Amino acid sequence: MEFKETVIEALNYYVYCLVDPRNNRIFYIGKGHGNRVFQHVKSAMEEKEASLKLSTIRDIISSGYSVKYYIIRHNLSEEVAYQIESTLIDFLTYNEFNLSYVLTNVQPGYHNWDEGIKSVDEINILYDCAPLEISGRDRLLIVKLNKTYTGSPTERIYQRENMYEKTRKYWKLNPEKAQKADFVLAVFKKVVRAVYKPERWFPVQNEEMFSGIRYAFDGVEIENSPYLNKDVSKYIRGMNPVQYINI
Repeated sequence: MEFKETVIEALNYYVYCLVDPRNNRIFYIGKGHGNRVFQHVKSAMEEKEASLKLSTIRDIISSGYSVKYYIIRHNLSEEVAYQIESTLIDFLTYNEFNLSYVLTNVQPGYHNWDEGIKSVDEINILYDCAPLEISGRDRLLIVKLNKTYTGSPTERIYQRENMYEKTRKYWKLNPEKAQKADFVLAVFKKVVRAVYKPERWFPVQNEEMFSGIRYAFDGVEIENSPYLNKDVSKYIRGMNPVQYINI
């Protein structure tokens, strides 16, 4: 397994962890650049060096599993990566702590979404996803989730319990155009995160959260849509959170 060059450039220096899939426990913290995160498994298979880290990797593989990789923070300078790596190692190995239930943070950490913990699959979706290609004459409505995706702790309008609720409301849009849409694409950071087939659009008023009329839809999720995890950069025009394609 390797990252493509475009992903490597976006990652810069990063801090990562290796996880045992048999119990989902972190067994190694490291910092690196390029494909460093994958080097340990390669070394375990190609070298005879004995260490607890390499023995754990060999045991995972001999048991029929694969090591799980997570990027904890990326787009870092080398100095900051060293600091984060050291802090995490100290934190996870300090024997005075009870690590069963360590954190009580209500809010996620700084840059939690764009530079926070991600599996390598999520990293590739973020930095190496293919551009959106429209199938036939599909009529698409893009909604940019922005604060709704991460959830604002201080603004009720952005607090939703699941992706469907994040996507379906409350939009300022042209209802006649919206009614023609075959699919609604939920977009965050210019990548399609979910796809829905709207069954009906309807006006919504909620004076506690917004003024005037906005619109919402009822629909069903298309889980295997070819539009999922695609880059919509070439279709985004201006700051409007609603974009129409072929409508």
